[in-house]
Amino acid sequence: AVARHIRLPGIVLLLIMGVLLGPDVLGIIYPASLGSAMPLLVGFAVAVILFEGGMNLRPQRIKREGLVIRQLITVGTLVTTVGGTLMAKLLLPWDWRQSILFGTIIIVTGPTVVTPLLRRIKLKRSVSTILEAEGILLDAIGAIIAVVALEIALHPSGFNVIMGAGQIVIRLVSGILIGGAGGWLLAWILRFRNLVPEGLENVFTLSLVLALFQISNVLSPESGIVAVTVAGMVVGNSKTIVQRELMDFKEQLTVLFVGMLFILLAADVRLADVKALGWRGLLTVIAVMVVVRPLNVTLSTRGSKLNLKQKVLLSWIAPRGIVAAAVASLFAIELNQQGLDGESLRAMVFLVITITVLFAGLTGGLVARILDLRRQQDAGWVILGAHELARLVARLLQERGEEVVCIDANPVACQLAEKEGLRVIYGNGLETHVLLRAEIDTRKGILALTPNEEVNLLFAKNAKTEGRIKHLFVGIKSGEEGTTADMVHAIGGTIPFGQPFDPELWMVRLRRKEAQVEWWTYRGERQSVTELLDAKAEHVLLPLICQRGEQILPVSDKLTIRKKDLFAWLIHSRKEDSAHAWLMEHGWETSSY
Repeated sequence: AVARHIRLPGIVLLLIMGVLLGPDVLGIIYPASLGSAMPLLVGFAVAVILFEGGMNLRPQRIKREGLVIRQLITVGTLVTTVGGTLMAKLLLPWDWRQSILFGTIIIVTGPTVVTPLLRRIKLKRSVSTILEAEGILLDAIGAIIAVVALEIALHPSGFNVIMGAGQIVIRLVSGILIGGAGGWLLAWILRFRNLVPEGLENVFTLSLVLALFQISNVLSPESGIVAVTVAGMVVGNSKTIVQRELMDFKEQLTVLFVGMLFILLAADVRLADVKALGWRGLLTVIAVMVVVRPLNVTLSTRGSKLNLKQKVLLSWIAPRGIVAAAVASLFAIELNQQGLDGESLRAMVFLVITITVLFAGLTGGLVARILDLRRQQDAGWVILGAHELARLVARLLQERGEEVVCIDANPVACQLAEKEGLRVIYGNGLETHVLLRAEIDTRKGILALTPNEEVNLLFAKNAKTEGRIKHLFVGIKSGEEGTTADMVHAIGGTIPFGQPFDPELWMVRLRRKEAQVEWWTYRGERQSVTELLDAKAEHVLLPLICQRGEQILPVSDKLTIRKKDLFAWLIHSRKEDSAHAWLMEHGWETSSY
């Protein structure tokens, strides 16, 4: 909360608190007192963090930027490992063993740092998708590579080097298979209400994730990280009865574990070890940021459609996170047990984490704005529903330059929307991750137009919470039973089309080609929409959107009509004459617009 108010990345404050509370300053926290429990605690916490990260990954989004993501986790991994190794060997008084270990540890970027940063600076979809996927996938892959590198470093031989490459593949494949099977089993169990007692679904999921992590590690050492990431992807992309509750629970646990781990791991680093790195350590971090990362991005984006600005921003934002810190602490313990210097390696990794996080957090938004890669604020509309009426409103708004995205769980409606040139998201609009995919935090407003008025009201509440939306249009039917106008107004919302309406009736009329859109200009005296509409207009015509100069807005019950306002009216074809007579009687004239 403090970090949000002072507009700093939360991880920075956590690192500072870890140092302050650690043995070197206040002496309140002594991570060494945990002994052998420290690696176990870190491992379980990382498992939960990566499972939650996997739940937020969507194959559709990854597929759109698949080439770049694949190259970042293959070519990019090699470039970072070799580049980091060379920089450490050239600039630090280390042998090849320490330098190689450093190069493998800094492969990972990390969702615990990248995801909150992306939410804060609101990048455009193409770049944010790449950074988020890179962070989650590289955490799993990089951790295995680093651990195998440690095993080779402790027992060097030509045979072990060859076996190491095979071990990386074996552990990756094992983790994918075990995680896929475990994720499928968990998703299948959570589809049925009676298999897990009500109220225990979250605890059951947490227990299964930790068990999956441990089982995978026993069967194939260090494959547990891959297993929980894959399991999270499977569960996150499956329909379960507790999808939203599960996402919220895992997100809260992730926040808790990230805070705990960064404080513990930062407290475990000695300030004297960081200070001993001197200017050589600082130069090494700068070299990783301004030489290795840009080279990584340049080679990984070859053959892609990314432009120079996007490549520059990908090069600029590459903060290291919790997995790098956890692996560095593990390496320090293992190296110290072998009589080797593990403290300087851990101190160097924490220096990389601190500087890269500060750099990305403090300058990322500014650079994104300069490069014009931030999403516009108050831009476009999110429509809940992709049925005939919702698609009509979406097309009218889109034709007048408004950005629109529809959300619907009906695959047929989504396909029809895509054929009509509309952007549509297939999913449950009440789920937080679906709202985030719709970029709800940058939208001008929402229109909830489903036949279910309770769902409409709940969607508006969620949108207001997640995105602080200014314009909330909540469709209701009778206005007397169920969701009422007062309930909508209480959350700061308005009624679309200026009145309660029957969505199924207008959907059927549009489907049968018994309704058409006509543009009319108002020439009467100023009045509210609710004063204008009367019983004669009900079921005969529906005011959809209002154009006032350059301003475009859906019609609501709070709208005041002014002279020269241009309205799009949806008119029942069989009642066309009476609709026209009513419009002219109330001060409207037809427009050729």
